[in-house]
Amino acid sequence: MKNVDMKVEGDTLVIRVDLTKEFGPSSSGKTIIVCSTEGNQSIDYEKAGKGGYKIGLNVYRKP
Repeated sequence: MKNVDMKVEGDTLVIRVDLTKEFGPSSSGKTIIVCSTEGNQSIDYEKAGKGGYKIGLNVYRKP
């Protein structure tokens, strides 16, 4: 993951992203990548009978 900090506090997923960081242009070149989970990632949280949780996150900006 790039520039993404995630943690579970009780029943809440907390996501932190430093909006001052950049990782260059996207593959299309249309946007600048700020953070990415680089695909779907498992979240360390399970509720009885609900199964596992996953997240896919991208933050980007226009050049």
